[in-house]
Amino acid sequence: MIDQTFSSINSLKTVISTTDSVEESAINADVVIGAVYSPGRRPPVLLKQDQIAKMQQGSVLVDVAVDQGGCFETTHATTYENPTYTVHGVVHYAVANMPGAVPKTATAALSNATLPYLISIAEQGIINALKIDQGFASGVNTHKGKPTNPGLAAIMGVTPTQFAA
Repeated sequence: MIDQTFSSINSLKTVISTTDSVEESAINADVVIGAVYSPGRRPPVLLKQDQIAKMQQGSVLVDVAVDQGGCFETTHATTYENPTYTVHGVVHYAVANMPGAVPKTATAALSNATLPYLISIAEQGIINALKIDQGFASGVNTHKGKPTNPGLAAIMGVTPTQFAA
């Protein structure tokens, strides 16, 4: 149990994300949370093995990007039954589908995020809903059986098709 509370935001430090600043911050951190999302492809590796080896013994890496392959070079997916492993004295937590640990909260969040799209589809029809909302349309990965997302198309070894709502 941690018997420490933070009474102010003064303990928070922000830095510009560069290779050097990420490494320096990680070396001095107790916990590093990697939450990188790269649609349609693996996220960039933020910390390489030699950088992780420089971290404090007992520090923790949490790789939220594990579902896409991870953003730390030493990441491999774990399970709720065996959620951690240690590399270079650094504890790694890389459970795929982390929201599964809080299913009610995750379901409520997902429902709140998707409900406006479902209502739009119900009121406008799918094609009109996509025409009205370019952000919604940009989330389409395939259309008529062909990939529209460049990352997905690259994985499949084909040229992406244009989605015309």
